[in-house]
Amino acid sequence: MQLSHNEEDNFSLSKFESMLKTNDVLFFDSNEFENITHHYLENGKFSLAKKAVKLGLAQHPASVNLRLLKVEILVFEDKLDLADGILNELKELEASNEEIYIQKAQIYSKRDQHKDAIKMLEAALEITLEDAEIFSLIGMEYLFLEDFENAKYSFMKCLEEDDEDYSALYNVMYCFDFLEQKEEAIEYLNLYLNKNPYCEVAWHQVGKQYFDLKEYQKALAAFDFAIISDDRFVGAYLEKGKVLEKLKRYNEAIENYNITLELDDPTSFAYLRIGKCFEKLSCDDLALKNYEQTVHEDPLLDKGWIAITDFYIKKLDFQKALYYINKAINIDEENVLYWKRYAKINNRLKFYEEAEHGYRKSLELGNYELETWIRRCDILIGLGEFDTAINCMLQALEFYPDSAEVEYRLAGLFFKSNQGEKGYFHLNNALQIDSEYYIIIEELFPKIFNRKSVKQIINSFVKLS
Repeated sequence: MQLSHNEEDNFSLSKFESMLKTNDVLFFDSNEFENITHHYLENGKFSLAKKAVKLGLAQHPASVNLRLLKVEILVFEDKLDLADGILNELKELEASNEEIYIQKAQIYSKRDQHKDAIKMLEAALEITLEDAEIFSLIGMEYLFLEDFENAKYSFMKCLEEDDEDYSALYNVMYCFDFLEQKEEAIEYLNLYLNKNPYCEVAWHQVGKQYFDLKEYQKALAAFDFAIISDDRFVGAYLEKGKVLEKLKRYNEAIENYNITLELDDPTSFAYLRIGKCFEKLSCDDLALKNYEQTVHEDPLLDKGWIAITDFYIKKLDFQKALYYINKAINIDEENVLYWKRYAKINNRLKFYEEAEHGYRKSLELGNYELETWIRRCDILIGLGEFDTAINCMLQALEFYPDSAEVEYRLAGLFFKSNQGEKGYFHLNNALQIDSEYYIIIEELFPKIFNRKSVKQIINSFVKLS
């Protein structure tokens, strides 16, 4: 009885693994060793792949293909000099073997010599029968060089060779997007669809381009064609739902998001969007139910926690908002979006020390927005922490050297701390930047504002009533 190709491969693998267990030395032809090695490489079993190559070369030392597999393993292990040496020997033996040039290109690429890698791949193009694979590798090298025009051209050549190479199509669109060539992308996709009218991936990409251009009716039509081409294409339903939201057709958007939940494993994104739609429809209970499903599905998705928190903030239910933002912080205490809301909620609840802590954490985590500095400073003023407030504003001044809001606060704080010279200095700076903003001194430091000397300086810039 003759074995099928798969049965032969399985037999070879079983025989090889049996040999490893018993330490017996069995004979395999070079093709068997190649297939065994490919199997282990494809399954990420590199130690077994190395053993297969080593034993294969012991039995077939002249096998070019096995030596090329050894090179592939050496490149993976970053043993580039060893790999390069073997390739130089092989090139002398088989100058017309395209795999030698491909592996050479891999070595150049790993050394960040991408232009040399491209030259090697172009040499491989002259001798290969598999143009698509080589063009794909060239495209990746151009991406490393951030040469998106040439990368785009290379991936287009892949599609000319194989119009079902969807990874190449995605890469072409990535280049169009990076180059912000929306109209050109649509034109290219339409040409592609003339040849492949039922390609759901292409229709999906057309829809995304129109969505970015805010041409929502055209985007909707494209996603409908994607669904006609493949009625189980989850991505098309999700994108269609987003378009319907933009068109304020929230019930239809919910229907499309619900279809994705039926077709595939539920996603936090779908639950979140359904919640947003129900909130727009004033269906508060259903909105909350879906927001809770969002964070249950993915507790690390900050948009879910923020949606629940913001829902309660809009309802002025700050206690519940604080409860949920605290839960979020317990999960991810490095999320600046959580700390900003924590600070604002505590401020509304008049828990000023907690609010100050929230703004301080926001700043520590890199949120250097002027509003964050200002709000923290104002809370510190209210708490009587003038020295800390001064330090806060001096740091803010490094980021916002021309901010009247910062300068006025520094002026008031220095006067409050009996550092009059510095107070006058910052007051003059503030008035020169924006003389109308002197109201900051009046509101935050009324006693300072009523000083005769301070009013005189302000009056020299703007006539007080």
